[in-house]
Amino acid sequence: MIKVCDVAVIGAGPHGLSLAAHLAARGIDFRVFGKPLSTWAEHMPKDMVLKSDGFVSNLSAPSPDSTLKAYCAKHGIAYADQGLPVSLETFLAYANNFRRRFVPMLEETNVVSLRADGDEFTLMLETGESLKARNVVLAVGITSFAYIPPVLAQLPKDHLSHSYQHREGTGFKGREVAVIGRGASAVDLAWLLHQQGASVRIVARSSEIEFNKVPDAYEESLIGRLHRPASGIGRGWRSYFCAQAPLLFYRLPENLRRRAIASHMHPAGGWFMREKIESNVPLLLRRSIRSAELRNGQVSLKLADRSGREDIVVCDHVIAATGYEPDMRKTKFLSPDLVVKISPRENVTLLSDTFETAVKGLYAVGLPAMYNFGPLMRFMVGAEFAAPRVAAALDRRLGVSAEKRAA
Repeated sequence: MIKVCDVAVIGAGPHGLSLAAHLAARGIDFRVFGKPLSTWAEHMPKDMVLKSDGFVSNLSAPSPDSTLKAYCAKHGIAYADQGLPVSLETFLAYANNFRRRFVPMLEETNVVSLRADGDEFTLMLETGESLKARNVVLAVGITSFAYIPPVLAQLPKDHLSHSYQHREGTGFKGREVAVIGRGASAVDLAWLLHQQGASVRIVARSSEIEFNKVPDAYEESLIGRLHRPASGIGRGWRSYFCAQAPLLFYRLPENLRRRAIASHMHPAGGWFMREKIESNVPLLLRRSIRSAELRNGQVSLKLADRSGREDIVVCDHVIAATGYEPDMRKTKFLSPDLVVKISPRENVTLLSDTFETAVKGLYAVGLPAMYNFGPLMRFMVGAEFAAPRVAAALDRRLGVSAEKRAA
C-alpha cells in the first residue's frame, strides 16, 4: 500500500530545514526530502565568506540555542552580530549541526515527480518509492532557477557554464575566463579562479562593481541606527520595512512591490572583497554583450559600450554569474498542469498570505515567494518568517481536518 503523510516538504536548504524543525516541534506528521544544504555545500565557492552578517545567518527553529551565535559560542568560534564575516565552512558546520539536532528525520533523497491526485498529492522519489501527501511545501532553493542570458545560451556547454556549477574552481589554470555579472557570485568566483591560476576578467554592464559598505562606528551609534537602521536584508528604512513587515508588503499594490524588489536586487559584493578584486582582476565595465559565438575553439564575445563602440573579447570559457529567476517551469519534478495553475505568468507564483499556492494544499517558500512577500524571501533570513507561519497554517488546517474525519 502507498504510504500517506499529512505534509511532505521538498527541499533541505535553509527554508526546508527550518520548516521541518517547526513542523517537528508541533508534532505534525510529515516527511522531508532532499540533499542537505546542497546549494551551499556543492555550488558555492569553497573558500567564500557569507555576505550576510552573523545575526541574519541563522536557520529557524523554536529553540533559543538554534542560532549561529549559540553554535559558535558552544564550539569556541569567533562570532559577532555584525562586522565579522562568516566563512562558508563555519556556516556549513553550523547548518549540519542544526540538521542533526532538529531535523534527524531528513530523507536524503530527491523527489523526481509531483502531481495532484484528487485531494492529495502523489510523489515519486529517486529511490523508486511512491507516496501520497495531503499537503506539500516546495522549498526547492535556487539551483534549479539559474538564469543564463539568451545571448549566451547557445554556446556549447564545454565553453559556457553558470556560476553555481563551480565550487572548487579547478580545471581553469592557465585558461582565459570571462565572468559575466557584477554581484557577489561574480566577485567570489572571479577571485577563486584567480587563485587557481586562471586568467580571469569580469564583464558587466554597470559603470562600477558595487561592494557593501564597510561597517563603521557611526552606523552603530544611536543617530546612525535612526538614520539607517540595520535589517536582515540591508540598512535603511526601506530595507527595514521589507524585512520587518512582509505581511504589509504582501498587501501593497503590485507596482510598489515590483519597485521595492527591484531596488533590493541590485548586485553587490561583500565589503571584504573589494581590495582583492580591484587589485587582481581586470574589469570590463559599461559593456553589453551583443553576440557570443565559438570561433577556432574559443568564445568570441562582441561587446558594446554605451556610446555604441564595439570591441571583441576572446576567451576559453564564459561563466554566467547572472543570478536566478524563480521560473517554476524549471522545477523539473512538477507536473505541467501544476506549473500552469500556480504560475499564471513567467517568474510569478501567486501565494496566499500563508504561502499557499492556487492549488489547495500546495505551498511554496523561498525565492518563489519573493513576488508576494518581498526581497526578504531572497535570503535565508526569510525562513525566520516563513517557517513558523507555514507550520502554524498547516497545524490549523490539519487540526480542522482531523476534527472533520473524527466526526
